[in-house]
Amino acid sequence: MSQTSPPYRCGYVALVGRPNVGKSTLTNALIGTKVSITSSKAQTTRHRIMGVLTRDDAQFVFVDTPGFQTRHGGAMNKMMNRVVSQTLADVDVVLFLVQAGQWTTTDEALLQMLPQSAKVILVLSKTDTVKDKGSLFPFTAEVAARFNFAAVVPVSAVKSRQLDELLDEIAKHLPENEPYFEQDMLTDRPVRFLVAELIREKIFRMVGDELPYGTTVIIEQWDESDAHASIGACVIVQRDSHRPILLGAKGAHMKRMATEARQDIAKLLDKPVHLEVYVKVKKGWTDRQSSLREFGYE
Repeated sequence: MSQTSPPYRCGYVALVGRPNVGKSTLTNALIGTKVSITSSKAQTTRHRIMGVLTRDDAQFVFVDTPGFQTRHGGAMNKMMNRVVSQTLADVDVVLFLVQAGQWTTTDEALLQMLPQSAKVILVLSKTDTVKDKGSLFPFTAEVAARFNFAAVVPVSAVKSRQLDELLDEIAKHLPENEPYFEQDMLTDRPVRFLVAELIREKIFRMVGDELPYGTTVIIEQWDESDAHASIGACVIVQRDSHRPILLGAKGAHMKRMATEARQDIAKLLDKPVHLEVYVKVKKGWTDRQSSLREFGYE
């Protein structure tokens, strides 16, 4: 008697959690390439970013969401929270990320948003940062008792620990489907979006402590051939006082950010890149729906 192979599984998987809990780092680690920018600052991820991982037995369509915001209002944060809520209603599996050993009021607020009928996997992130591993057992038991989780998986994205185990657990809960996307597809985002995000990542990493979060990047010029790319990027800030922070003394900050971004973009495009970055002020843009739409926010 011939043995039939198990059915192929495919579905959407949302990563949700409070800001700076490691969603983007885990997304990139699971997919094996950078589709979502990372930094230690909240509000790094603003869009719903989709990454695709295809295995022989399953295709995972990961949706990396913005960190859920409870402290601040404003059009930008309301938009980000709306993205989180919409994503929860549209996916097959939810990965609820909680930093190992830490439980906050924001975690609790987001837990209350999880649909009771959803297949939710509790993911304890950043386990490599916990010195007393024994403390994880009571912490895990306490959090697991708060919701009917389908599974609990501790991981370290930075150390690549338990990632295969997490994927195997997710696959169990995906519906039986043929692949939604081609095998070599990694993200649904166009390359210009990824380039703008790489530049914004450098800004957050270099001047995130000094510069408020009213910063975005628009690609205004793009000339590309098989051998070379020339890109013009505009950094939008909210106030005149933000411009000198971004530029730095004698333009030093901007030069360094542009150099680091150009190197990453060259790797992404696999060709030499000429990058020009300049700054424009658009006052109060994060509080206006029209500006959010103009700059490509959902």
